[in-house]
Amino acid sequence: MKLTLGISPCPNDTYIFDALINQKIDTGAIRFEPVLEDVQTLNEWALQGKLNLTKISYGVYPFITDHYTLLNSGGALGSGVGPLLVSKKEIDIKTNHQFSVALPGQNTTAHFLFTSLFPEANNKTFMVFHEIEEAVLSDKIDAGVIIHENRFTYKEKGLIKLMDLGEAWEQKTQLPIPLGGIVAKRTLDPSIRNEVEQLIRKSVEYAFKNYPEVPEYTRRHAQEMSESVMRSHIELYVNKYTYDLGAEGQKAVDELLKAFKRNG
Repeated sequence: MKLTLGISPCPNDTYIFDALINQKIDTGAIRFEPVLEDVQTLNEWALQGKLNLTKISYGVYPFITDHYTLLNSGGALGSGVGPLLVSKKEIDIKTNHQFSVALPGQNTTAHFLFTSLFPEANNKTFMVFHEIEEAVLSDKIDAGVIIHENRFTYKEKGLIKLMDLGEAWEQKTQLPIPLGGIVAKRTLDPSIRNEVEQLIRKSVEYAFKNYPEVPEYTRRHAQEMSESVMRSHIELYVNKYTYDLGAEGQKAVDELLKAFKRNG
C-alpha cells in the first residue's frame, strides 16, 4: 500500500520522517510517497482532502475534522515554541493596532494567536513564512509574525522582537502550545491509521537514537541553512510530544479547539 504524506521541508519534519520515508526502519507493506510543501499549502490541501496523511496547522484542524483524524505522534507542540511578532523598529502594539503585519497563512496557529491578541488589527497580508523577514526588512510591511527557523535568524538580520505570541497562551492556560499535527484520512482503515502512528513513533525513536547526527535528507531540504540553525530547530520543535501527545498534549489541543470556538 502506498500512502501520500505531506510534510514541510523544515528540519523538524524532515528529521522526524526521514527514517520512515527513506525506509531506515521496516515499514512493512506500507510505502510513503512524500510531498514537501509549505504549511499553508498543506493546510489548503487538507481542506480539499488531497493527501492520505499530512502535516497541518492546528489553525485549520477545526475545519477538516469531518475528513481527517489527528494522530498522536509526529506533530509540533511544546513550551517556548510560539510564533514571534517582529519588526525593524519599536511599535507601540498596546495602543497602535493599525500597523501592517505579514502572517504565515490564514489557517495557521500563528494567525489565530495574533488575532486573539490583536482583534482590531486588520491590516494583514498573508505570505509564505520564509518571505516575511524580507518583507519587513524592505519596509513593505511594518511587522511580521515569524515561525520555524526564522526564530533563530531574525536578530542577525536586524529585526527586533515585539512579542512572543505563544507566551500569552502558555501563561493563560499553563499548557504547551499546539502548533502543528499529523492527520490521517478517516477513509483509511483504523488498523492502517494505527500502524502509521506506530511507524511514526519508530521513525522518531530512530532519529533520537542517532542524534546529534543530522540526516542527509534534512540537509538536502534545509534551504542553505547552517547546521547550528538546523540543530536549534530540531531541538526546539522535536520533543516528547512529537513521540506521543500524551494526556497533557491532548489537553492543550482540546483547549486550543475550545478557544477557536469561543473566537468564532
